[in-house]
Amino acid sequence: MIPRRIAPRLGESLDQFPIVALLGSRQVGKSTLARVIAKEREAVFLDLERPSDVAKLRDAEIFLNSVADKLVIIDEVQRSRELFPQLRVLVDNDRRPGRFLLLGSASPDLRRQSAESLAGRVEYHELTPFTLDEIGATPENQQRLWLRGGYPSSYLASSDLASARWREAYIRTFLERDIPQLGMRLPAEHLRRFWTMLAHLHGQLWNSSQLARNLGISPPTARHYLDVLSDTFMVRILPPHHANLGKRLVKSPKAYLRDSGLLHSLLGITRLEDLLAHPAVGASWEGFVIEHLIGHATEGSRASFYRTSTGAELDLLLERGAQVNAWEVKFGLAPRITRGYHEALRDMDLTSGKVVYSGTDGYAMASDAQATGLAGAISGSES
Repeated sequence: MIPRRIAPRLGESLDQFPIVALLGSRQVGKSTLARVIAKEREAVFLDLERPSDVAKLRDAEIFLNSVADKLVIIDEVQRSRELFPQLRVLVDNDRRPGRFLLLGSASPDLRRQSAESLAGRVEYHELTPFTLDEIGATPENQQRLWLRGGYPSSYLASSDLASARWREAYIRTFLERDIPQLGMRLPAEHLRRFWTMLAHLHGQLWNSSQLARNLGISPPTARHYLDVLSDTFMVRILPPHHANLGKRLVKSPKAYLRDSGLLHSLLGITRLEDLLAHPAVGASWEGFVIEHLIGHATEGSRASFYRTSTGAELDLLLERGAQVNAWEVKFGLAPRITRGYHEALRDMDLTSGKVVYSGTDGYAMASDAQATGLAGAISGSES
């Protein structure tokens, strides 16, 4: 098993909070990680996709009180949202840390409902697909991760073709089974068309009217589809930076498919050679890097991008308090920065930023720009 970067933080949370929730998309590795934790701690594991485990919780108070001395891990907790008020009562009677670990695939109201019932009693974590530091930051692993994405079954597949087949089956199952099971009644064919169209617009400014017109749906429906994919960890909606700088700032967000492997499947890309020759190669690399940078940012950081109507632009800003880190992403081994990059730094009153490119060496590109590879960027992004 590949060790997951979040594991130590999960352990710390279990030592501090009575309830810890681990959220993430299906097949991302939540159950595998939880079973490792179960071996390390005395634990009871319940999977709410198993009828026998569902039966144990028909009278949840009696069963959970009978195992009160153990960590109780509940997988697919979104299938039993009526459980949250009962957990609140149990925890209020006994606030010992490490009582429950909840695993959940996202749904639009899962976090809201759990937060309302368990406020002050739960800490949330998100498990993402594999990241470069988890698999080993070699150039070969980086190319493989970028092409195949980070879902364990996709990344670890025996070949690129086997990986592509797994991802296509994943997309089909997600649309036809997972979405309905999460309580969302959406036509699978319509959502597939929308998702594919979004893949072709990966990293571009969100324009609901344009997408709606191309798909023959209303702009509110297009936005609803986008929110569904965001709520289920398939899409990241990156907001524009808002500040009173006396500049005309872009107000529309950008939309990125969070897993590069799923992006490539929706674009019909199977091999690295096809990716490198594809018009979307630069946008794909940009999304791949941005997802890593946000995932490795200091806890509590706010992510946005900066763009003005005159062309000043930064691909990513990570802000925490008064600290602002600026990032630009360039595909290729000889990256070049534009005038808009320098203008954006001046607008933000920043002395320098970093440019993440496809190579590995770090070097100064200009007095206000430091080039770095992805491995170097994420190793220093948490500082």
